[in-house]
Amino acid sequence: MQQDPAPFSRHLRVHRHRDHTVLEFLGEIDIAAAVEITPYLDRVTARPEARIVIDLRSIEFFDCSGLRLLYRALIRTHDHGGQLHLVCTHPLTLRVLRITGLNRLLPPHPTPDAALGQSEATSGTL
Repeated sequence: MQQDPAPFSRHLRVHRHRDHTVLEFLGEIDIAAAVEITPYLDRVTARPEARIVIDLRSIEFFDCSGLRLLYRALIRTHDHGGQLHLVCTHPLTLRVLRITGLNRLLPPHPTPDAALGQSEATSGTL
């Protein structure tokens, strides 16, 4: 499998964990951050049967641009037969996920290990 080099971005750090690509969002996830993150997110989610974890534990701010990134990743991963897991512990972000209902499509977990311990059949399923 070809591995893209990690992008240079102040809003995204990429690494591997248990055969999954982890996209760790950093700092303020707003429209400017989304512009930086989207090209890499699109490459990763276009891979057939991609196994991805989006980790939001290092964010300080998360607006509707961040929600669009999560939903885009979910749809694209699902369309290519992949799996998407979400890690989030930030109380305000969890509240936004709950209010919008995105938490039902992409259940948040406290750690990558907890997310990957979840049944594969229920992760990021539409």
